[in-house]
Amino acid sequence: MCGQQFTERDLARARLARETVAFAFNVPAEEIAAPTRRSSDVAFARQVAMYLSHVAFELNLARVGQAFGRDRSTASYACQIVEDRRDDPDFDAWLDGLEECLRTAPEPKAVGAALR
Repeated sequence: MCGQQFTERDLARARLARETVAFAFNVPAEEIAAPTRRSSDVAFARQVAMYLSHVAFELNLARVGQAFGRDRSTASYACQIVEDRRDDPDFDAWLDGLEECLRTAPEPKAVGAALR
């Protein structure tokens, strides 16, 4: 990973993307996070979550893969699939909304700091 370490912030951002996509797709977040193959709907939701982690939070593909329990090449493939789907104007607008939602989300804080 080019000397950069995977951080808790990276994991929190990927988790936020996963939870947001789970809500948007109406699929359980646990299914998106599952280490084994799932239905094509869940697989596409996972690909969207990986894409949004990369685009909205600027995580490199190695970090995205690590956050989702996959490798860099799987994260790269997920991004390619989602980019191809962005040719559909309705999907593109919908994805823009999710991306904006994630970009404007507050940064995660430690539980104690959030209560102060």
